[in-house]
Amino acid sequence: MDVPLRVLLIVTGLTGIHSITTVSRVSVKAGGSISIPCLYDSRYVNHVKYLCKGSTWRHCTFAVRTDQSNSKKFSIADDKTQRTFTVTVNDLRDKDTDHYWCAVEIDSWGDVGEDFHLSVTRGTPSLTVDHQEITGFKGHHITINCYYSNRGEMKWCRLGRSCVTRSSGSIDGTGVTINASGPNVFTVTMSGLKTESSGWYQCVKGDLQMPVHVTVTVQSATSAVTDSSNTLSPTPEPLNLTSVFAEATPTTVQGGQHSDSFALTDIIIALSVLFFTVMVTLFIWFMLKRHKQTKSASSAMPEAEEEVTYSDVKHTRKTSSQRSTEKDVDVTYSSVVSMRQLNVETVEANDENVTYSTLAKH
Repeated sequence: MDVPLRVLLIVTGLTGIHSITTVSRVSVKAGGSISIPCLYDSRYVNHVKYLCKGSTWRHCTFAVRTDQSNSKKFSIADDKTQRTFTVTVNDLRDKDTDHYWCAVEIDSWGDVGEDFHLSVTRGTPSLTVDHQEITGFKGHHITINCYYSNRGEMKWCRLGRSCVTRSSGSIDGTGVTINASGPNVFTVTMSGLKTESSGWYQCVKGDLQMPVHVTVTVQSATSAVTDSSNTLSPTPEPLNLTSVFAEATPTTVQGGQHSDSFALTDIIIALSVLFFTVMVTLFIWFMLKRHKQTKSASSAMPEAEEEVTYSDVKHTRKTSSQRSTEKDVDVTYSSVVSMRQLNVETVEANDENVTYSTLAKH
């Protein structure tokens, strides 16, 4: 390498001018994490990238490198297509408040880098968003809420490119509107999304930035039908077990083990509901059948009635000779028997329950 080029690389490494573009200052809540994008020049595509921690470039120490394994605390990923490497700091603590450097390794004579300041706070960060990752469909729109507590101008910028500072504008042909929708929050809407709109953007308020990564995909027919059905709010259909089991079928999502466990839980719940329903149905059927049998037996047995059987009564008039000896007519009555019929079969089959009397002449 000739001397002029070596001198140029050293100077570039000291200044970082036109080599790497990143944020300048971010505020993050303790216990959380932060991802920082570092945009680099096309000539550094195949170079090693790294994150360096320290207040000065000369005295910073390596945190993570692309040619080494990631740690739980620091990780790095290089997207050579977008010419952006992303560093992530996890489990943030007060001691993590410091200057950091997005750097590219050139040679032993000097690397290139650009610094940013990371501030970790126990309270609410001065500038934050709901999510650093957001996905939208081509031709549709997305909305990002930027929450702030500091002063300064509101902006929405694409990393390394232009910014929208007014209420409306465009970035790379994508429409952008900024609306101060409430106290300490402004809303950014990107409409007419293109696949080229994918990349890193920034909420900017004063001297603070919060990076947001936007991914634009082409909407599939399945997702379009789902989106349309959600919009139309169809009339609910009756619950059927087929749909319950269909919903319990495992789906492919990030973290397959969690998906399988959720699906198994859904199946167990569905089977429990089905078992309970069958048991209740059988119990009700059994009680109705028993009630019906009891009612039939009751209707076949007439109420017991007290029946009184009288014997025939005949008057026998005595002759004149007899009347001379007796003044009155003697009448003999048979005994009256009161009998309770226990059931219908006794009445119909037995004649022995009828008592006949006999009148004798006296």
